[in-house]
Formats: sequence, C-alpha cells, structure tokens
Amino acid sequence: LHTAYRRQRQMCIRDSYIIIGKDRPNSLADRLSVRPAHLDRVQALLDEGRLVIGGPMPAIDSENPGEAGFLGSVIIAEFASLEDATVWAEADPYTVTGVFETLEVHPYKQVLP
Repeated sequence: LHTAYRRQRQMCIRDSYIIIGKDRPNSLADRLSVRPAHLDRVQALLDEGRLVIGGPMPAIDSENPGEAGFLGSVIIAEFASLEDATVWAEADPYTVTGVFETLEVHPYKQVLP
C-alpha cells in the first residue's frame, strides 16, 4: 500500500510548498477574529486532497498559549506552481488583515516518512 501511494503521489502534477507566516506582535485578537475564514480556506485544501499538514506555532510550549498567543503558522500543501502557492498565501485572511508580519513560500520536498 505504501508503495502504491508513493507512485500515485509521484504521478500527480502538483508539487508541495511550505508556507510560513510569522505573526506581528500583539496580533492575537486579530488572529482570533479572522480564524474562521482562515480555517475555511485550509479546509478547502484538505477537501481537495492537497493539504499535507498545517497548524499554528504557539508562542509558548502549551496546547493553549492563552495571552502569549502565537508566533505564526505553517502550511505544507500541494499547488501547481510556486506562483500559485504564493497567490494562495497572499490571499489568506491572516495575510490580508495583517496578522502575518512576514510571509515566506518555498518549494518543499518530503523525504520521510
């Protein structure tokens, strides 16, 4: 099964890209207010079978960092090109509303598992 899955992924014309958004200081209230719209977009990637992994980076080592907030978020997903991944990331509510202070989008090559 693992080999068949790998062959199927290799035949896919999409590549993986890593999206790293770093939050601006004191952005927790803004992050929470646009989170539902952000999650809707990420859910669409999941529904399309394009999401590899995604989630926030808590500012402290805790499931719920409370007022400490988050450092940012990471998404690894499949897109047709680096340009498509960048356009998607730039349209994310966290980017548009200024929650993300910086945004990086890079090709990603999964080696393991």
